[in-house]
Amino acid sequence: MTSFVAPDGTLLAYRELDGDRGEGGERRDPVICLPGGPADSRYLGDLGGLSAHRRLVLLDLRGSGLSALPEDPASYRCDRQVADVEALREHLGLARADVLAHSGGANLAMRYAARHPSRVGRLTLIAPGVRAVGVDIDGPMRRALALRRKDEPWFPAAFAALQAITGGTGTDGDWEAIAPFLRGRWDAQARLHHAAGRPVNGEAVAHFAAEGAFDPEATRAALAVFESSVLLLAGEFDLNSPPGAVAECAGLFPRATFVEQPGAGYYPWMDDPGRFVATVSAFLK
Repeated sequence: MTSFVAPDGTLLAYRELDGDRGEGGERRDPVICLPGGPADSRYLGDLGGLSAHRRLVLLDLRGSGLSALPEDPASYRCDRQVADVEALREHLGLARADVLAHSGGANLAMRYAARHPSRVGRLTLIAPGVRAVGVDIDGPMRRALALRRKDEPWFPAAFAALQAITGGTGTDGDWEAIAPFLRGRWDAQARLHHAAGRPVNGEAVAHFAAEGAFDPEATRAALAVFESSVLLLAGEFDLNSPPGAVAECAGLFPRATFVEQPGAGYYPWMDDPGRFVATVSAFLK
């Protein structure tokens, strides 16, 4: 694990994975990877083997993983963490950085691209959160997608929990019960990954989307003239980031490619690593 100091003095940690350094052992070009959660970036693993194609620089967002707790809890807010990403780019000595982000990390990536467009090479958004650009995801959209899983053995209990959540009466137990809807398959490996990927810093989660974290109108305007290529990848069954919402988000960029990965959910690199890596590595090549 390596670290650097954020502009406010918080010590931030990141991991580097470079599975194949190519002929002569040279280091591959890096991709800054931003996790969702905010959670320990270890849940990203090596993104299904993507580290065999590019050097992955996986940031632990402030207050998560091995990164330090900030003195000011308000600095957990998404827009304020843009400075952390910029500090990492500078620390790595990159004039421009390719950026990959998952889930809520995509909100941070889009805010970063809006503020520092000339510093971003290729932008990859995996099962992206879309609050930063004001794309709506409503209950009917999630329920319609959920009904496609009606033949799964876990469906009755999970759908009842989803109904409670979208109806405004959901409990913590209901949120746990809908976990199978986030996976292309709900097996032992998925259960272990689900348990390991939960955010543990409730304060960081609460402040990330606090008032002022997002400015959809300004972000949309900035991304409408964003010149770099963008890949937005959604899992076919993902209730958290439904393909329809991700496709709408893709329409906000002038040079975006939208891909729906068949049979996948919220963690497409887990559901079908080969397909995921083929898609993302081709885009980043």
